[in-house]
Amino acid sequence: MSQMGGRTGSALLLVGLLLAGLLLGGDLQGAQPAAAADPTAVGGDLLASADVVVDAPGAAALPRVKAASWVLADLETGEVLAARNPHARLRPASTLKILTALAVLPRLDPAATYTAQWEDANVEGSKVGLVPDATYSVHNLLEALFLVSGNDAASALANATGGLEPTVALMNRTAQDLGALDTTVVNPSGLDAPGQLTSAYDLSVLTRTAMAREDFRTYATTVKSQFPGKMPRAGKVRKTYEIYTQDRLLLNYPGAVGVKTGWTTKARGTFVGAATRGGRTLVATVLNTDFDAWRESAALLTWGFRNGALAEPVGTLNAVAAPAAGKAVGPRTASSPVPEARTGGADGGGLPWPLQALVVVLAVSVLLRARVLLRRRLRRVRLEPMPITSGPEQHSRTVTVVAAPRVPQPRDLRRDTAAARAAPRPAPTRTPRTRPPDRDETAASSTSSGTAT
Repeated sequence: MSQMGGRTGSALLLVGLLLAGLLLGGDLQGAQPAAAADPTAVGGDLLASADVVVDAPGAAALPRVKAASWVLADLETGEVLAARNPHARLRPASTLKILTALAVLPRLDPAATYTAQWEDANVEGSKVGLVPDATYSVHNLLEALFLVSGNDAASALANATGGLEPTVALMNRTAQDLGALDTTVVNPSGLDAPGQLTSAYDLSVLTRTAMAREDFRTYATTVKSQFPGKMPRAGKVRKTYEIYTQDRLLLNYPGAVGVKTGWTTKARGTFVGAATRGGRTLVATVLNTDFDAWRESAALLTWGFRNGALAEPVGTLNAVAAPAAGKAVGPRTASSPVPEARTGGADGGGLPWPLQALVVVLAVSVLLRARVLLRRRLRRVRLEPMPITSGPEQHSRTVTVVAAPRVPQPRDLRRDTAAARAAPRPAPTRTPRTRPPDRDETAASSTSSGTAT
């Protein structure tokens, strides 16, 4: 029995280790971004590389950046100064709202009024706090989109443009027209969704086009604003509350001009930051990094301003493929997509986080069960009797000590016995020793006791 328990415990321990290895292996595999395999990548051949690409002799070393993909470029000229795996397809998180604004701005009047719907208020993720049946101006919704990255505002803007599906189709068409061919849109908010992907290169291209619009720049550089609350009662004034930007680059980096933050559990930290110094405007886009993604964007911007004069362009944001030797190559089409980067989850090559959590729970449960079974086995081994061998034949016999059974006693007998034990014992008495009679007394006694003759 103990051998069976030990084997079960060992098997459970092995299963737990295998589950943990599966989880860790999936994470490690998912953390590796896929290389951009297209040898004629949009923006230049060098941008097809998955490694860091830079041509700046005599310049300082690039800052250490954890992002799986990033691009540093000049917004005015479109020159790419440095990049790492720029065409890796990754989840965009809320940086996709750059494309949302770029698609709806030409089609909406900022003064127009929109009535919020239940589907707007019930979206997942960050919200500005839209109230169903309350009215808002398009200007209010655009500020909420930029400042607090409201997913409810993104839904409202899409419905104001004609509906979610038409707006998603419009966003995909806009990306294609601008040469952002790594981008596929599923929803206007950037929330994680199967197939919704973009690249650092595409976001830089979209940002360059968007920042050319004055209205976009105004929203991107707004720090705070008043947002309408719920509808008031008759005769009352509608209250407002203040909303603040989430763009920490805009608050902390001198010369910052926006543009968008992003974070989801699967996309991790994403950020598109732009700044102007010395008459030059640079953009630094980072994908799949830590929560404070803006710090990596700021580090790249600082390097660009200090070393940009020494850097030769390694590509362009003009979204036109560089001609290969001996032939001209046009922009990549949907039939030649860039491989997705593997970043975990159902779309990224790793385990989805709910499955990861389940695997962790199962692994811990199995390990704990194995530990209990092993401890029971050791306890049984210590309690088992030891065999005794004697003689050359080595016959084994087991000595078992059996406790004597307790004999039941009648109740009265037990009471009398207990009383007898409790009663005090009498003191011992000493019998006095008598002197033996004399012979004369013996003879006289015999004479007096005889019969007459």
